[in-house]
Amino acid sequence: MSSISEAGVVTAVDKELFIGGKWVPAADGKTFPVLDPSTGETLCEVADASPADGVSALDAAVAAQADWANVAPRERGEILRRAYELLIKRADELALLMTLEMGKPLAESKGEITYAAEFFRWFAEEAVRIDGGYAVAPNGTGRFLVTKQPVGPCLLITPWNFPMAMGTRKIGPAVAAGCTMVIKPAAQTPLSMLALAAILAEAGLPEGVLNVLTTSDSGGVMEPLIRDGRARKLSFTGSTGVGRKLLEQCADKVLRTSMELGGNAPFLVFEDADLDAAIEGAMTAKMRNIGEACTAANRFYVQRGVVEEFSRRLTERMEALPMGRGTEEGVVVGPLIDEGAVEKVSGLVSDATERGARVLTGGSAVDGPGNFYQATVLTDVPKDARLASEEIFGPVAPITPFDSEDEAIAAANDTEFGLVSYVYTSDLKRALRVSERLEAGMIGLNQGLVSNPAAPFGGIKQSGLGREGGTVGIDEFLETKYIAVAL
Repeated sequence: MSSISEAGVVTAVDKELFIGGKWVPAADGKTFPVLDPSTGETLCEVADASPADGVSALDAAVAAQADWANVAPRERGEILRRAYELLIKRADELALLMTLEMGKPLAESKGEITYAAEFFRWFAEEAVRIDGGYAVAPNGTGRFLVTKQPVGPCLLITPWNFPMAMGTRKIGPAVAAGCTMVIKPAAQTPLSMLALAAILAEAGLPEGVLNVLTTSDSGGVMEPLIRDGRARKLSFTGSTGVGRKLLEQCADKVLRTSMELGGNAPFLVFEDADLDAAIEGAMTAKMRNIGEACTAANRFYVQRGVVEEFSRRLTERMEALPMGRGTEEGVVVGPLIDEGAVEKVSGLVSDATERGARVLTGGSAVDGPGNFYQATVLTDVPKDARLASEEIFGPVAPITPFDSEDEAIAAANDTEFGLVSYVYTSDLKRALRVSERLEAGMIGLNQGLVSNPAAPFGGIKQSGLGREGGTVGIDEFLETKYIAVAL
């Protein structure tokens, strides 16, 4: 890794808009800065798309749709396979680029590149498995033909916390299904998406199939495209608040939607759990991505008989984590994405302590430069603390004891969110019983990591609509057509 220059990887990325297969400046020539969250310094400037640029990108996607839909599924899959191989080949420089713009440690960034690449490999294989059906009508006088076709031009909006993987998780099935796209990455982390666009072009993706808009004005650029009517689908990953607004906009033209929204994941530890495994799972579920993940464990409910030992051991692990710039060797706790994130986490912790929670380790922001917050463990967290109902998105583990199984399940389900829940127990019957009663789209049963490209990712309640990944992920980009045949 030392042979790769930080300045070099930033310089190598095209920083213009990618529209119709070409790199072009914003129509008005404007740019905006990309900051290093570990120092606050500017890494570079990228093109700042205007609403007019958005229309140009949608024009390109619409123009390319018919030809792209007619490309053979095998060829679409081969493009994804080549892109997968390029991602793996360039994992080191892509990981460094991600760490510079997002802050996560290099080891985690490299893990994300591998994870992101797997979506391309998975959907390369799914492209040739789009199926249909043939059936005899119940009265025997006709036949039913069922086929699946691409939904059409898509609008994709990705977040800053997983800037490469959230791109491939949407682009992969869209390419496999035969859809063209306009994608808008988060303003904090546009460089990973720009690098990904270049890789897809190199892999042979035709002009106009993927169009990338970097902008500091997400709503101003994307709302007109949603209301335009020519795009037929929106896929969004981000906060529930923004998701609600986008759903309202999509209703105007009745767009197909996929929404992967906020989370408030409970982490349940029963007295019969393997505590060694539970601690390892807690560290994974809490500290992956510095806690800045919708799947992050947000509320730890630990049965009273083991809560003291669990709290002590988790505290020992958390306070031993090295903090620093993500490019430094051995660092586990990098910076949060921006000053606003630090302020939010600080406010949540202050609120909890004012209501009676005790700080076992951490509990405060770190003086700059950079957006750092200490790895924190809180215990005796009351139910009315804000962090019991709000997504933390930071390295804070709040622990609350419970006595009975029913009490734990009631507390876990007492939220508007339902993305993922974690359960640790050695009792098979309890494992199945609790997993079925938890209101979540995904369950981590005796494991702290649920994400896998081959599995359906998504939530219930206000954590979203639809699923990404797995065998169902491509269906989000396909329309089912029924053809009635009279004999």
